[in-house]
Amino acid sequence: MTDPTVFDIVIRGGTIVDGSGAARFIADVAIDDDRIKAIGAASPWRGRSEIDATGKVVAPGFIDVHTHDDRLLLSSPEMNPKVSQGVTTVVTGNCGVSLAPLPGGLEPPPPLNLLGDRQWYRFDGFADYLRALDEAPAATNAACLVGHSTLRVGALGGEVARQRQASAGEISAMRHCLSEALAAGAIGFSTGLFYDIAFPASASEVIALCEPLAEAGGIYTTHMRDEGDGVLDSLKEALDTARTADVPIVISHHKVQGRNNFGRTLQTLAMIDIARRTRPVAVDVYPYAASSTVLSARSHRNSTRTVITWSKARPDLAGRSLDEIAKTLGCSEDEAIDRLQPAGAIYHSMDEADVRRILAHPDVMVGSDGLPHDAQPHPRLWGTFPRVLGHYVRGAGLFGLEEAVHRMTGVPARVFGLTGRGSIAAGAYADLVIFDPDLVADQATFDDPCRPAAGIHTVMTNGRAVWRGGAPTGARPGRVLRRQALQQARGEAGRSPGREQR
Repeated sequence: MTDPTVFDIVIRGGTIVDGSGAARFIADVAIDDDRIKAIGAASPWRGRSEIDATGKVVAPGFIDVHTHDDRLLLSSPEMNPKVSQGVTTVVTGNCGVSLAPLPGGLEPPPPLNLLGDRQWYRFDGFADYLRALDEAPAATNAACLVGHSTLRVGALGGEVARQRQASAGEISAMRHCLSEALAAGAIGFSTGLFYDIAFPASASEVIALCEPLAEAGGIYTTHMRDEGDGVLDSLKEALDTARTADVPIVISHHKVQGRNNFGRTLQTLAMIDIARRTRPVAVDVYPYAASSTVLSARSHRNSTRTVITWSKARPDLAGRSLDEIAKTLGCSEDEAIDRLQPAGAIYHSMDEADVRRILAHPDVMVGSDGLPHDAQPHPRLWGTFPRVLGHYVRGAGLFGLEEAVHRMTGVPARVFGLTGRGSIAAGAYADLVIFDPDLVADQATFDDPCRPAAGIHTVMTNGRAVWRGGAPTGARPGRVLRRQALQQARGEAGRSPGREQR
């Protein structure tokens, strides 16, 4: 007969911050297979493997709600930039850019090329992409969005997409692809209306594509049309789209850019609060006053300093500032931008006070928006979550540890419907991070952006350690979190009595 006091793993004596926002407490955590089985103080339990977490925090694995890890899951499935900072689940397909569905052989235009060249855009259907993730699991779980720009390129072609709105027939074709993706397990739909390839799309085009989400119970996320001078109009457009289509919305990497707009988060956050009274509206943010995306004159104009992260024409210039490059090339900065294309850049274009105001706003989630395929990436790729815990919690005291963990775990699990994730509770999946609250800190910098965080002790995905003692374990127990399974589990949880801790 099985001994009920023996488990696969027992984590002993850790300080539990359970993801709910409630006060911390000291307890043991018992795990069997991929689930947390029990939580209790000074337990008599024995583990076939035991972890001493005395003096450390045990929290749910962090959920990175804003990633561009669509390709990383396949090309570097150990997912070191994420597991090294405690992330166990990534939400992909943001900003209108997803690796599927796009017919093979097409050279991806900006910003699709942030994920790679045509060899990676080889999935005609979204089901094919999710099947590839199933067949070669990563170290993290993945919940996947369908990108509007990807759909536009598939239906209109890259050059045409830059020039006009989609026709009724093209919208119908995009809706068909989106519905197929939702049926395959996509959790929702994203737009990147800021980018040239999607900017011509009308509000009615986006609303028409959001309508299948309402039927399927999916979510809409958006990189708004303008985060600079037109930020208020763009926010209104986004909120009106979600209201008209009757879908929940996430405002992606919320910010205001350009010196003329510093302080306007007072207005944007007020608008969001009003909308929240009647609609499900969520926000994510990264904890830096610099952004990063494709290189463009439009973004450079709002930036006090622009640094090149990659350039296909001049890969040797990655990591150098645009003004220095222009002097080296003997040309204007605008001409340098043209000569570097295709390329990416970091833009120092925000005010720290706005970043802090958004971070401190109720229920704002944390997302890295990291670009893993840049030659010299923004440090947010490796540093986002420990930066919040070290710099903003322990250093600046912007909010407490329990609140920070809640924003990284419980809130995103609720917003994205990730049933069984984002909490430490009996029956929840054993996605966990153990860290030292006095030492946890980002070590990635703009000059040295790929340094793992300090203070992260152990990271577990589905009950298996993927990061331990400052190094990856090589385990790849991640799963694709399909919308239908999440919804079914949510329904079953609602019909079942709660499981007591013991």
